[in-house]
Amino acid sequence: MKKEYIKIKDYAGIFAENKDKAKELRISKITPALSNRKMLVLDFDGVSGATQSFVHALISEPIRQFQNLALDNLEYKNCSEIVKEIIKTVYDYMQESLDDK
Repeated sequence: MKKEYIKIKDYAGIFAENKDKAKELRISKITPALSNRKMLVLDFDGVSGATQSFVHALISEPIRQFQNLALDNLEYKNCSEIVKEIIKTVYDYMQESLDDK
């Protein structure tokens, strides 16, 4: 399956902190790709860090809406250790949230 790539730096700059940009990216790119069952690579090349609120705004709703499809079809590339930890924190939080339902 062909993967669609999104370069986070193109939307968020070298430090991903703007929740509005994350929401815009989620609505315009991530949700439509998952709706069409596409594989999506979120490429953090050139992004030194991110806030938890940015990552939460970027991926929490797709995980809530698409659940296993989002978990299977979202891939993360070129993440700094900081970004990896934040993504893991958001995934853990969302997993707990889904398990509670």
